[in-house]
Amino acid sequence: MSGSLGRAAAALLCWGHSAGGGLWGPGVRAASSGGSGSSEHLDMLVKKDRVVVFLKGTPEQPQCGFSNTVVQILRLHSIRDYAVYNVLDDPQLRQGIKAYSNWPTIPQVYLNSEFVGGCDILLQMHQNGDLVEELKKLGIRSTLLDEKKDQDSK
Repeated sequence: MSGSLGRAAAALLCWGHSAGGGLWGPGVRAASSGGSGSSEHLDMLVKKDRVVVFLKGTPEQPQCGFSNTVVQILRLHSIRDYAVYNVLDDPQLRQGIKAYSNWPTIPQVYLNSEFVGGCDILLQMHQNGDLVEELKKLGIRSTLLDEKKDQDSK
């Protein structure tokens, strides 16, 4: 992991553990993939919800630092309504989603049925403000907008 990515991930990890409460918010759904890694099945999964995340593990127990960082970024923006698919529970899903997106790593994030990328891309979008803009397009208001207003008014 690069230095800046590692520091950002570490900061997010620390923030997540000190914020209290579980990582699962209202609306976060651990969904079953149905056991198929076919392109048609994956197409259905990514189109089912506005925000879809394929993780190693679950939001409460991510099984890798990259998956944990994605969960923390979503949490920072107060994204509470998304579907989660644990690729460790389904080897067909794990391989199928990599072929479907033509992206070799997990986690993978989809917004409005479009592949966004993995942890590095989502972290970059978070850092440069693009994630807030993409969420607006989906009708999701990031709470970071409210925090920015609070800071600007001081």
